[in-house]
This record gives sequence, structure tokens and C-alpha cells, in this order.
Amino acid sequence: MSFPTPAERLLIELGIEAPREIDLEAIAWDAGAEVRFASLDSCEARIIGYGNRAIITVEESSIPTRKRFSIGHELGHWKYHRGRSFVCRKDDIGARRMRDANDPERIADAYSADLLMPTFLLAPLARKTRRFTFEAVDELREQFQVSREAMTSRLIDIEPEPAVVIRHSQQGRVRFRRTRSVPERWFPRDDVDAESNAMEVLFGGEERSRRQLIGADAWFFERAGIGDLEVYEQSQKLSNGDILTIVTFKSASMLRD
Repeated sequence: MSFPTPAERLLIELGIEAPREIDLEAIAWDAGAEVRFASLDSCEARIIGYGNRAIITVEESSIPTRKRFSIGHELGHWKYHRGRSFVCRKDDIGARRMRDANDPERIADAYSADLLMPTFLLAPLARKTRRFTFEAVDELREQFQVSREAMTSRLIDIEPEPAVVIRHSQQGRVRFRRTRSVPERWFPRDDVDAESNAMEVLFGGEERSRRQLIGADAWFFERAGIGDLEVYEQSQKLSNGDILTIVTFKSASMLRD
């Protein structure tokens, strides 16, 4: 059993019982921070505080889901880094690149994810989907008012089913994450297999592929017996042209250590 994080405890104390009740501006006000929207030249969001009061300013032209994550991010700074001012660039917020565990931006991102997609609300809904697909991701992200990438990342933690989520650019694999029950021996290949529907999403005009079976060797490095194994794949194009692919497992034997 996992214990609520500080952000989740805050939501519980505020009596939040449904995703639609997560009002970031009201939560910020309760924490002593006023949220404003303005045109920002050099950053995506910032927080300036003095004592127990702060002003959070967010780029007014950002899409709604981005604004929400930015507010949550700045509230993370207010929670953990009070007494310091932060001017957060676009690549500081929700960048998902590798950072040190004590990096303030990583800590603020984690707080925002917990605030926007608390496990105590999301996990029961995710389990009902029973499948880790982009259709499930979209259904849940609409309820929680977050981006597709943010919800996909959160579902890796919650694990509606065992999966490996892989990001590719046209130059090759960018990064990947496994859900907790996937053995480390399943390490993704650098390239996209020519037989995979992901090719049409990455290099063609498709926005999303259908979920389909394919040989496990299309996605993972060669191992003894891999030619007899199959996985499910589904790919989604991102706004910058990269793709995310959710790979799930047909054979339970692939999940045994």
C-alpha cells in the first residue's frame, strides 16, 4: 500500500473527491499564492514570494493543459523551495528528461503530477480500463484535464497493465520507461522495425496506429526464444513529430523473472 504524497494529502484535506474538483487557482489561493496570466518573454511560468504570500504568473498563450501543469509546478516550488524565486523556462516544466533526484525542477514536476493526477482518484479509474492504450489515455486525460504525454507518464506509474512506453524521433530511440512488473531484460531496440505500424506514424501521415500484435523481436533486442513471442503495439504522434509507442505483452512468460 502506498501512502499519499504531500500533494495528494493536500487534496484529501481539501475534500477533493473527483477530478473535476481539482481547481488549481483555488488551491493556489488557499496556499497563499495568487495566479495571474500574462505574456512572458523569457519563461513559461514564474513564482515570486515574500513571507507567506506569492504571485504565480503563467504564460497566457499556453494551452489550458499546459497552464494547469505550470501552476502545479510553481506550487511545487512554493511547497518545497519557499524563500526562493523561480523563473521556469519551457524545458524546465514537464520536460521528463533525466535530472538529479534533488533537482528543484524535477521535484516541482513530481508535485504537479501528484496534484493534477492523484493516485487515489486516478488508480481506480485506470484499473477499470484494463488496457494501457491511447484510447484509455485520452479518456482519462479528458477527465483530469492534462496532456496526453502527462497522462501516459502517470499511467506508467499506476500500471493498468504491464507495458514499456518508448519515445522515438526520426533519428532513433529518445528514451523509454517500463511499468514496475516488466523485467529489466526487455530492453527496447534503438530503431523502429520496418514491419511495425509505428513506421507510418513516425515517417508517414498517420497520427495514431491501431493496437496490433507483432513479433517481440520488432521491439526488443534478440534473446533466446524471442522469435516465438508476440507483443501488442500502438503508436501516437506527438506535436513535435516524435512518437510514443505503448508495448504490452501477450505472453505471461515474458513477465517472469
